[in-house]
Amino acid sequence: MLALLATGCGSGDGDNGAAAGGKAADPGKAADGTSAFPVEVTDCKGAVTTFDSAPKKIVTSNASSLELLLRLGAGDKAIGTGFPPGKGTLPGDLGAQAQKVPVLGESVIPKEKLLGSGADLYIDTFASMQNMGGGMGDAPTDEEYKAAGIKHIFLKSTACAVMSKEPLKDLSGVQEDITSLGTLTGTAAKAEEIVTGMKKTVAGVQEAIGGVAEGERPTYFLFDYDAGTKQPIAVCDKQIANAVITLGGGRNIFRDCEGDFKPVGWEDVVSANPQWIQLAVRDRGSKAANDKAFGEAQKFLETYAATKGLKAVKDGRFLRIGSEETTIAGVSNADTVRAIAEALYPDRVKAAQ
Repeated sequence: MLALLATGCGSGDGDNGAAAGGKAADPGKAADGTSAFPVEVTDCKGAVTTFDSAPKKIVTSNASSLELLLRLGAGDKAIGTGFPPGKGTLPGDLGAQAQKVPVLGESVIPKEKLLGSGADLYIDTFASMQNMGGGMGDAPTDEEYKAAGIKHIFLKSTACAVMSKEPLKDLSGVQEDITSLGTLTGTAAKAEEIVTGMKKTVAGVQEAIGGVAEGERPTYFLFDYDAGTKQPIAVCDKQIANAVITLGGGRNIFRDCEGDFKPVGWEDVVSANPQWIQLAVRDRGSKAANDKAFGEAQKFLETYAATKGLKAVKDGRFLRIGSEETTIAGVSNADTVRAIAEALYPDRVKAAQ
């Protein structure tokens, strides 16, 4: 559910439906290296919200947007979150900080709690919950956000991605979100440092595998074990995982599927006969628990009648890379690009180091 909810399409406009596309009205940094204000944030359709100063009390919709704040050094501004990160899912001090953030909802934050949180900013990784159904509850309206004094922004790497006519093939949306949130929270210098590091990692991979023609790149299936085994879930062309797989040198077998996630049949996987399979389990909070889950996912594929004859299964070509760092937009996407490339092209990557 977390992976399925972590993408969506923003539907608001004006002050209460913006996507994190921040830019200083007077571009550049302040003399101390922080952000210059006022800052303008545009939504998926270009409507502008203006921030005259950095927000002081931020609520995040899930662990993805919370992690971005923590990595930027703005975690002290977080006063609540939905979909909290599990214990052990964030490294070191980040995990410790995350555990201190009040949980307003184990899944989607209830409308009343969000509006009564005292926040001056809500960072939304999701689409409007009004369209989600399934008993998720109603999302606040633009008018309700305004009455509560909460400005509402969406992340472009997720909320706006499915509106694009082009497939996701790079991490520019994630990097733009980091830059924008850095500008908005007064941590522009840290944002620049993070984005520079991500770009360096991805550029190194591209240098290593750049000579491999598209048609020669191995086919790749991300197996979301936790989504269930009766019917696999495809990551489609607008999902960040499609960009991660592509940059890592793989060919997502569902790259022609339009959207973010889509239920498919095992017959579709068998027909594509992937050369590599990522065992994308969700973090259990410890290496031992994760290894156990990876093992269970692999055993299923090796014993299930429909999948045991797949080329990747017969050749033992499995990647043990977690779901979150692949399917949720964030800083770790760049590291996953490298991990995929190291598995698919070990000699090339080693030679380029």
